[in-house]
Amino acid sequence: MREGQTFTGGSALSRYASFVKLPHTVFALPFALLGVLAASRVAPLTLRTVLLVMLAFSAARFAAMGFNRIIDRAFDARNPRTQNREIPRGVITVPAATAAVALAAIVFITAAGLLNPLCLALAPVALAWILGYSYAKRFTHWPHLWLGLSLAIAPVGGWLAVTGRWSEPWWLLLVITMAVLTWVAGFDVFYALPDEGIDRDAGLRSAVVRLGQSRAIRFGKMLHGVTIPALALFGWGAGFGPWYFVGVTAAAGILVYEHQLVKPGDLSRLDAAFFTMNGVMSLTVFGFAVVDRVVGR
Repeated sequence: MREGQTFTGGSALSRYASFVKLPHTVFALPFALLGVLAASRVAPLTLRTVLLVMLAFSAARFAAMGFNRIIDRAFDARNPRTQNREIPRGVITVPAATAAVALAAIVFITAAGLLNPLCLALAPVALAWILGYSYAKRFTHWPHLWLGLSLAIAPVGGWLAVTGRWSEPWWLLLVITMAVLTWVAGFDVFYALPDEGIDRDAGLRSAVVRLGQSRAIRFGKMLHGVTIPALALFGWGAGFGPWYFVGVTAAAGILVYEHQLVKPGDLSRLDAAFFTMNGVMSLTVFGFAVVDRVVGR
């Protein structure tokens, strides 16, 4: 069985796009660009900066996802949901994957250096954190929070890329970090639901293993209960106007609908809840933020 959000075909492009689940870029890239958009209110924005942010984000994501596939290859081979991934299936070798991850890491640090000195200084720290996520399930039941913070680096990085300094007010970047962290952690709890038995047998940890399906789903919903107020507070602090808050309201509705799709004992619509709804949610927030920025100029 082919895993969702992967590509058919035998080309190297198809293999590596599936290797790092390229469609999942839709989760965090819009929030990286939201950070860029918000920062454009306080500092000049150039096309060069936008392109470098997109390059840095894509390279960091490739490195993190590729490293995860390398580290988890033995577990992936035992899981029916993941056993057809590229390394267990033998269509990408470990040396080839390692070389690709190393190249992506170099591209990320180079792009960060081309942005400004602060981004260059923080790039190795960010890289260490996102790569470290691959080990989280081995020692904590809350790897979802680690992943959430990994993706929450994106809007902070977008802001720092444009301004080269921390936000004013000081709490602004902390709020958007909390928004993305809780959003990602919440849907990652849902993503872990089908793997409860396999993770337990393999000695891996997650909120689902710790809490069971029903309580883990409630935990995911509680996290999303923080996401929307945090997005609203960020918009207020960053100076966005009415259109942004229309987008946040729509995002709240999307998350409510997502929660209707995931029920204990019935994971038949999990793929729609995980990928479709969250992809639509991130694009919705960013899209309305763009409209607000254009209209409010």
